Amino acid sequence: MKNEKNHIDSNQQNTKDIDGYFFTGNDGSQMAFWTCYADRISKEHKHPFDEYMVCISGKYIVNMNGQKIILNPGDELFIPKGTAQGGSCIAGTRTIHVFGGKRII
Repeated sequence: MKNEKNHIDSNQQNTKDIDGYFFTGNDGSQMAFWTCYADRISKEHKHPFDEYMVCISGKYIVNMNGQKIILNPGDELFIPKGTAQGGSCIAGTRTIHVFGGKRII
């Protein structure tokens, strides 16, 4: 998956200065693997499809529906389509996201 052909361009990111790779399935759904090398904030955004995420290392705090949800390694979260979401992470955080549609163009 960490092939230059799968690298996510920085203009496709909701968070500055992170590194990511993606895979697109035959049905158009996508998976993304992101690494944050410094503490970062992900600006609020919405998707027209469901999203599932899992924290692999570090800590990711999701802001969703007026709540702060803390994801530590191994924690998972389902985000329904159309939900306003944002968040923050600490340096060294790695996450995997599964999208029910095309997130990366």
